This record gives sequence, structure tokens and C-alpha cells, in this order.
Amino acid sequence: MSTILIIEDEARIAAFIAKGLKAAGYTSHSTSSGSEGASLAVHGNFDLVILDVGLPDIDGFEVLERIRGQGVAVPVIMLTARSSVADRVAGLEGGADDYMPKPFSFEELLARIRLRLRSDSPSSSGGEGGSTSTQLTHNGLTLDFLTRRAQVDGKWIDLSAREFTLAETFLRNPGQVLSREQLLSNVWGFDFDPASNVVDVYVRYLRGKLGKDRFETVRGMGYRLV
Repeated sequence: MSTILIIEDEARIAAFIAKGLKAAGYTSHSTSSGSEGASLAVHGNFDLVILDVGLPDIDGFEVLERIRGQGVAVPVIMLTARSSVADRVAGLEGGADDYMPKPFSFEELLARIRLRLRSDSPSSSGGEGGSTSTQLTHNGLTLDFLTRRAQVDGKWIDLSAREFTLAETFLRNPGQVLSREQLLSNVWGFDFDPASNVVDVYVRYLRGKLGKDRFETVRGMGYRLV
């Protein structure tokens, strides 16, 4: 059974999430303190973190920085009343896995939780050597969460924040066809025009940096890490 950490200072919202998680078969622990939440996320044994941005002591961005700064790759879904694109981008580029503006439906939050837990499961890491707490490896390609860099056959390569997150999504789902819509949701975290070619552009970037034969186009469906 997965255990989820809720870092949320609004008691009503924290209780609402905890109640829904219990009904869905998850266990949870809640704290209203950003400092305590960061410590729990780093030292506890949680499978996922739900993190509010507006906390009374330190904000969610600082909490996220502390978590990622310790090399902890636990999936983090950020919640916030702030709706600007700049805040969403700040959260995602700071290492968040997803971003949901308030108010939100629990059904949508639950769907995103299930997606993150499924993609973060050991069976999804695959590849040679699998993954460690700070690295993810598949077929000669390694992502290092401490340096936010990639290694291909022993050579280190710099990636932008978006390239790194896209590569991570592929490595967590090796051999699985990922649609453009899935990649938009996972990597960009907010709605884009489905006709946008941003996914194709970034896949092309990854092919140029990590090897053109690693990312297979599945016509009419999406892309797959081979």
C-alpha cells in the first residue's frame, strides 16, 4: 500500500485529501509546516508528496528545493491558488512532477496520483541496472537527479530542465508508447493546444543529444523509448 505525504496548511483541504486517499486505498500523513514536510519527505518512506505552495513558514518552492537538493526523487504534485503560467513553470522546472491549481476535483488529483505512482514503480524503471534514489538507467542511458544531467555510454551531457523531465518520463516507461497528450500532461503540466508541435520539437532535441535511435516514432500514436 502506497503512503502519501500531504504538506498543506489549510486543515479543511488536508482533511479532504486524506479522506479521499483513504477511500481510494492509500495511507497518508499530513503536516501544515513546510520545514517539517521537507524533513519528512527526505527522511521518511513516502511514495509521493502532495505539496501546497502557500505555507506559513517556508513556501512550497523552498520545500521542493530542499527535497531535490538532498537527491530525493519522490514524485511531487504541487497545489496552489496561484494560477499564473510563471508559477507553474517555476514549480515544474524546480523538480515538481505535476502541478494543479486550486480549486481542483479530487477525481483529477487521484488520477494524477495513480499516474505518478505507476510511472515511478520499480517495474517501470527497467533497463540495465534499474534505478537508484539519485539515478535512473535504461539501455546505456542514465539520468542523474543530483546534477540534472544525462550520461550516454560514459559521456555526460547537459540537458535543459524540460529536456531532463521529458527524458525522465521516457525512462520511467521504457518500451511503452507515450502519446503526445500524455507527454504534454507529464512534462509541461498544463494544457497546451493539442495541435502544438512542442513535444515533437523536444523529442528532436533529445534525439540530437542522447541518440536518434533511442526514441522511436510510432505513427499515429506517439513515441517510445526503445
